[in-house]
Amino acid sequence: MDSSQPPVMIDVKNLHKWFGDLHAVDDVSLSVQQGKVVVIIGPSGSGKSTLLRCMNYLETPTSGEVWFMGEKMTTDQKDLNRHRAEIGMVFQSFNLYAHLTIMENITLAQRVVKKTDKKKAEAIAMEQLRKVGIADKADKLPLQISGGQQQRAAIARALAMKPKLMFFDEPTSALDPEMIKEVLDVMMLLAKEGITMVIVTHEMGFARAAADEVIFMDFGRIVESNTPENLFNNPQSDRTRLFLSQILQK
Repeated sequence: MDSSQPPVMIDVKNLHKWFGDLHAVDDVSLSVQQGKVVVIIGPSGSGKSTLLRCMNYLETPTSGEVWFMGEKMTTDQKDLNRHRAEIGMVFQSFNLYAHLTIMENITLAQRVVKKTDKKKAEAIAMEQLRKVGIADKADKLPLQISGGQQQRAAIARALAMKPKLMFFDEPTSALDPEMIKEVLDVMMLLAKEGITMVIVTHEMGFARAAADEVIFMDFGRIVESNTPENLFNNPQSDRTRLFLSQILQK
């Protein structure tokens, strides 16, 4: 192994996922190095989100392996909980508890999973709320703030656990257009800070600006992966070229 290269945070080997007759993820292998931002793009139904969920074992792969920080992930619940404590996940839906304030939403997992005392958990929560630009919303309930602010709160909640790796599953797809930028700006900040991220998104401008590597998927397979500059400006696959010609015209 080249010691000058950053360590591999997550390594996917020959991953398959079947749902009945549907081959949702078809023999996918990829590696994500520490500090890198990998963006996965592709048409709806191409297996992007399923791949991401398999990488976190929210979906159990049918076959293949996922290695996180040098350890093979399995369905053993104790091991899964240990790994998941190191992996932040931000979904399309914000998954905030409606009856808890933003502060309570962000401190809950810290106190339950990491046994952090209340005062320290609140200090960490405020630090992350300041980072995502909504420190003034700490005492609000989720439904009292906008969708963009709720998604930023969800990002702050994930960051409060001090994850080694962040997964984003189409984090702006449920937002109104004017709220998308505020969430992407936060993610851009995280990219500049060197947080390791794997992001499924339809936001091509963000992929161009933030990614170290862009992966294009279709029919459950990786069709092409390259730097943003090469993939967007000089795609090697006809399928990638067609997809980009359709989506970049919108």
